[in-house]
Amino acid sequence: MALLGIDIGTGGSRALIVDNEGRVVAAASAEHAAFRSLHTGWAEQDPPDWWRACQEAIRRVLTGSGIQADAIRAIGLSGQMHGAVLLDAAGEALRPAIIWCDQRTGEQCRWLETTVGADRLIELTANPALTNFTLTRLLWVRSNEPDVWGRVRHVLLPKDYVRFRMSGEYATDVADASGTLMLDVARRRWSADMLAQADIDAGLLPNVFESPEICARLSREAAAATGIREGTPIVAGAGDQAAGAIGMGITRPGAVSVTIGTSGVVFAATDRPAIDPKGRLHTFCHAIPDRWHVMGVTQAAGLSLRWLRDLLTPATAPTPPTSLTHPTFPAPPTYEELSAEALSVAPGADGVLGAPYLMGERTPHCDPDVRGALLGLAASHGRGHVIRAVMEGVAFSLRDTFSIFSELAVPVERVVLGGGGARSALWRQIQADVYGYAAQTVAVEEGAAYGAALLAGVGAGIWTTVDRACEAVVRAAGTVAPQPDAVSVMNDRYEAYRRVYPALGQIAGRNEPRVDVSGSVRL
Repeated sequence: MALLGIDIGTGGSRALIVDNEGRVVAAASAEHAAFRSLHTGWAEQDPPDWWRACQEAIRRVLTGSGIQADAIRAIGLSGQMHGAVLLDAAGEALRPAIIWCDQRTGEQCRWLETTVGADRLIELTANPALTNFTLTRLLWVRSNEPDVWGRVRHVLLPKDYVRFRMSGEYATDVADASGTLMLDVARRRWSADMLAQADIDAGLLPNVFESPEICARLSREAAAATGIREGTPIVAGAGDQAAGAIGMGITRPGAVSVTIGTSGVVFAATDRPAIDPKGRLHTFCHAIPDRWHVMGVTQAAGLSLRWLRDLLTPATAPTPPTSLTHPTFPAPPTYEELSAEALSVAPGADGVLGAPYLMGERTPHCDPDVRGALLGLAASHGRGHVIRAVMEGVAFSLRDTFSIFSELAVPVERVVLGGGGARSALWRQIQADVYGYAAQTVAVEEGAAYGAALLAGVGAGIWTTVDRACEAVVRAAGTVAPQPDAVSVMNDRYEAYRRVYPALGQIAGRNEPRVDVSGSVRL
């Protein structure tokens, strides 16, 4: 008896087989074609390519596991959030999907703020109008591609397109739907008022389910394509952040996860929709009935370290080929090598400070135009100082979310680290010192696909609730305690970090002061 969890990411699809004890039996991935950026700030992918990669990953994981198709009790889906998949009456994609990191919809956000009102948007959907949210993409297509818009009959999120190809069903879950700016998050249903204000036909949207609910079954065609038994139940699943949190055991109030991948996310479970009236945090439905979560986002978290790694790659000519070899290029330093250099530098990076705004920022500033910086450099500083400053700067940015949690009385009792940032011993210690909390890691860190598999297990009746599933299978691997001396240094450096953002606005040529969403004046 086994469960299949699938994650439709940006770079690829991942399939995971989990047994009824929560052990990972096998995992496999298949890459997606790189997203296209036809103009600055644009990001698009072809939905059929997700389905191709998903099939490939499923066939690979079945082969690698030795599990028979009849042993798969249920399928759980997760995936990148906020994308806009537009289908015609026959279920064919009308255009490439506009995905989560696309930033083209600033004009549509301003229109929503003017037409609906910033306060009313938060009242209706618990969130402000951001360029990342699905509704803004629909409005962009309606304005800029009216011929396409006139043929749209169905709007789906990325993982839900894959479900459609698996089953023929148009369905989504409350957690993923929360990121569309069309869901009444408090009542866990589409917002009729919001759709009316934006003039969006509710008939274009899929039915909404709770994440562990069975909402579809594998079709004959999809069974032939994947090797899974026809009729296998498919649960509603969740967007990648909520599913990833399930996989880390973040289910009850007081539990908080910090995940550093390409972006960085601080995620807290709540038993109420904790709405930030200033719109600095996302308030979404959790993948658990009658549970919600609040979430802060750093756009370029792991991306900042990757950018620095690539910058430090030797810029020398390739080794000339011989008759037996191809030309070889200098390899970039590994992340382990970067951490080793930074480890030789004391907390605080000897005054070097990094602001990780390479892709703008979401929490707390909601500013897609701000850019990153390295400050406090001196001739005595070396590579290790810069590396450590970048790692600390990402943690400072994520700490901004903890500051808002305190303001909103969101409890923080347990912090769990995930993503690539949790694999670095130094970054784990930096995070514990910056946040001021002991930081745990979990034994199985398989991300959203693992959480999707657990949701499938609840739908199949292996566990009665999501809480019971996590209690049964999620185990801590270790804990990093804050170092008191380092905490004191980091508190001082964090106060310096908070003064950087207004200065960056002044450098960018903003002449009129305006009130920042965090409450301070920015220029």
